Order: sequence, then structure tokens, then C-alpha cells
Amino acid sequence: MRLHLDVLGWLHALGGAFGVVTGSSLLVLATGTFVARGAFGGNPAIALSVVWTLAACAVVFLAGGAAMIATGRALLARRAGGRPAALWLALVNLVVLPFGTALGIYTFWALLNDDARREFGRRPRAPQI
Repeated sequence: MRLHLDVLGWLHALGGAFGVVTGSSLLVLATGTFVARGAFGGNPAIALSVVWTLAACAVVFLAGGAAMIATGRALLARRAGGRPAALWLALVNLVVLPFGTALGIYTFWALLNDDARREFGRRPRAPQI
């Protein structure tokens, strides 16, 4: 189980790094669109709405990527907050097709068992009768 938890931590960190890179590139695109919004003679109001949309998406990707990196580091260090954070992020990742869905399913499989609970200092669930 230790191997699965380590792999899961690295996958979360890697997914978060991709999110940060995507958010950064969207932020650069928003900045370029803001600078060039009047250069092509189009409607500046439409260009400004595009800038705000790109900036909002960039913030979402940057925040999500940072959360994924922090969660990956917490999983690798076996910190108590890493397990619930990974489970919440896995729930969100289920709608990110196809890689987020696979990561979410793998997260649930790896963290929702008694071995993982013991690794993070939680007591095992009571046996079902």
C-alpha cells in the first residue's frame, strides 16, 4: 500500500504542476489580449470580457494546481490533512475527463481502505456485520 500512496502523491503533484503551467499560460494570454484589445479595431467591450474570462480561468487553474501540489506533498509526507484533501480533490477531478477521472478513481481506491487509514494515523473502520 505504501507504493500506491507514494505514486498517488506524485500523481497529484504532477497534475498540480500541469494546472499551474496551464494557469500561467492563460494569464499570459489574458495579458496579451488586454494589451492588444484595441489594436485590431474590434469592439473593446468584447475584448475586455475575453480578458476577464481568461483571467478567471487562469486563477482557477492556478489555485487548483497549487492545491493539488500541496495535497501531493501532504500525501508523500503522510500528513493527516493530506488524505481528506486528496479525497475532496478527487471528487472535483472526477469531472475532468479523462485523466482527472482516472486520478479520482485511483485516489478513492487507494485511500478508502483500512491500510491507508492506518498509514495516516487513523483507526480502521469497524467491521461490518
